[in-house]
Amino acid sequence: MGLFKRFVSQTRKPEGFLGRIMINGMNSGHAKLAGWGMSHLEGISPESIAELGCGGGGNAKALLKRFEKAKLSALDYSELSVEKTRENNKEFIAEGRCTVLQGNVAELPFEDKSFDLATAFETVYFWPGPQKSFAEVYRVMKPGGIFLICNESDGTDEEGLRFEKVIDGMKCYTEEQLISALTAAGFSKVTASHHPSKPWITVLAEK
Repeated sequence: MGLFKRFVSQTRKPEGFLGRIMINGMNSGHAKLAGWGMSHLEGISPESIAELGCGGGGNAKALLKRFEKAKLSALDYSELSVEKTRENNKEFIAEGRCTVLQGNVAELPFEDKSFDLATAFETVYFWPGPQKSFAEVYRVMKPGGIFLICNESDGTDEEGLRFEKVIDGMKCYTEEQLISALTAAGFSKVTASHHPSKPWITVLAEK
């Protein structure tokens, strides 16, 4: 496997030296995308948030700052991501507002109807299913809760599809595929928004 493929494959599950480099760049590299995605969360005041596929922990921190009364559970199946998220959110962990867990989205370690808001930034590309994983998110959401998906690729752009061919297990979903899987998992009122000049997509699904 070439160095480029080995490095970009760290987006799936960061490990070792290359994984540490990848994680260190995630927070700054995804900040604009995540900010655009979070701009779709106007008018809600969640008390409990699940940040799924938490990466470097930057989005967990942004959500905790945005929703000052909320508590957040961050989850990733990469040990390095869990470590970095804890490091970047140690003040919120000390305050009792943030917990960070290692786990799999296909078998979420949370009780039914636990969260008002769940978020997934740049991660559903690698989720099992995805309908099975979305059904797990549905299970842990409270009635009326919102699930936000924010991707850099809308499943049709040339660059996203190029990376899909390079990174094993990666799938760039189109709006139609995401809406279909979310609806099949039980979500209602599923809507998608596209960035005006980039192939970014945000999908909101309500339980």
